Amino acid sequence: MMRFDLTAAPADLAKLREELQHPGSGGFCAFEGWVRNNNEGREVSGLEYEAYTELAIAEGERILVEAAECYGVLAASAVHRVGDLKIGDLAVWIGASAPHRDEAFRACRYIIDEIKHRLPIWKKEHYLEGDTAWVACSHTERAHEMEAPHVHGHHHGDGHTHTHEHHHATAAVDFTPDYSRQTRLRDVGVSGQAKLAAARVLVIGAGGLGVPVISYLAGAGVGALGIVDHDVLDASNLHRQVMYDARDVGQRKVDLAARRVAALNPTVQVQTYGEPLTAQTALDVFAQYDLVVECTDDLASRYLANDAAVLTGTPLVLASVYQYEGQLQVVTAVPGEPCLRCLWPQPPAAGLAGSCVESGVLGPVPGVLGTMQAMEALKLLLGLPRPTDHALQLVNLLDGTSQRLPIDAAAGCALHGGCVAVARQAMEQAQSEGEIERHFRHLDEAIAAGYAVVDVREPDEIAAAPLHVTSLRMPSGQIAACSLAGIDRHVLLVCASGKRSAQAARTLRQRGVDAWSLAGGVAALELPASS
Repeated sequence: MMRFDLTAAPADLAKLREELQHPGSGGFCAFEGWVRNNNEGREVSGLEYEAYTELAIAEGERILVEAAECYGVLAASAVHRVGDLKIGDLAVWIGASAPHRDEAFRACRYIIDEIKHRLPIWKKEHYLEGDTAWVACSHTERAHEMEAPHVHGHHHGDGHTHTHEHHHATAAVDFTPDYSRQTRLRDVGVSGQAKLAAARVLVIGAGGLGVPVISYLAGAGVGALGIVDHDVLDASNLHRQVMYDARDVGQRKVDLAARRVAALNPTVQVQTYGEPLTAQTALDVFAQYDLVVECTDDLASRYLANDAAVLTGTPLVLASVYQYEGQLQVVTAVPGEPCLRCLWPQPPAAGLAGSCVESGVLGPVPGVLGTMQAMEALKLLLGLPRPTDHALQLVNLLDGTSQRLPIDAAAGCALHGGCVAVARQAMEQAQSEGEIERHFRHLDEAIAAGYAVVDVREPDEIAAAPLHVTSLRMPSGQIAACSLAGIDRHVLLVCASGKRSAQAARTLRQRGVDAWSLAGGVAALELPASS
């Protein structure tokens, strides 16, 4: 059951809970929003709600369906009061039942947040001083709900947890951005702002580098953002990916990033891509954008982005971090100017370039490099002055130094027919190889599908996070000396994040092994759910 109601009568909570009972449900979560007696320092005597009924009901039901699709909800309903309400009245009630409690919690939060942002419901505040004021309901949380966040959970031993969350928050609707601080710049002005509004930028990766890029480009008023990310938010991400918070753990970053952009600047259009770009899709996607910013810690993604940028003539901003250092490069995609392969023709072998998972990182490091990427992107979009030389910028955040390493196009791809020729050859090779990754939520699924699992992590990584399935252990650095010829099945290679395993799979394929890489690595596996 998925039902949204607007009613002038008090809600029958017992009936609402009963209607959400489902034999497959192991978790039930309910949200209650109450009318309180004050708002922003003013004493309130009551509220009055009005709604565009048909549109509100249609949009409310659409939100419930979205929650069901996203979180596996079995049944959900929402009730919003209209008319006059007094202090202490229940203004909004939302309930969701799901197989597991975590799904019910997340669905309930999603529903209240989306109702707050999207429904045409307005309220009039009645103040003790005698005056009144109409306020867009999305500008403040439902009915002056109780300050929080705090949660009361009542566990009844039957697997159902009844939760009541009360909080006060703000969000923007019908928002007109104020770009006055940047349009005052002589090189920006009204015409520059118009350029940004017309621009389309693709951001690959919504992690440590992508967070500041997405935030600053959205804040600057870039008209359309594409966001590519297949990962879910992990608690270990939060120290550097500060666009998210603890309540978001376990959700897809691409969805969280889109939601954040909508809250920061609702005028920005967002297109999300929940799967990594491939040699089969990259060219078509790049052709839809004016500029691309590559923000992953995946070398294969950087090289794919470089080749797609060169072949489509799309400027590309690259960055990478290693512990306390970072590198920044702008590939203009202009004929005769250098690309990534002019400096490094081929990606290094698996295991030689560590990710944040493997090498560690302090949060501000990708924050600084991502901010620099955002600045380079805005300079390109606005036509602001940039260095005339083509160089790799090296940044050391321990001693505060920065240096530029010149890139000589004549000594790079030009020796092999030029950047376009080299990129075309690399893209054709990647397309002929086909997909290298396989997506599994649980490794049991891979074993059931006939794969032999090979763990290519280091012993200390395995000890910290064992796979809990039968697997062969072979560190990625030893793959080159091992053919795995004794395995007569598909081979699924597993590492922390999917980078080393992908490179190892390519190495094994050259020897005739039917090798694949687990997309996203151990970090992308779902933990066994508990009810």
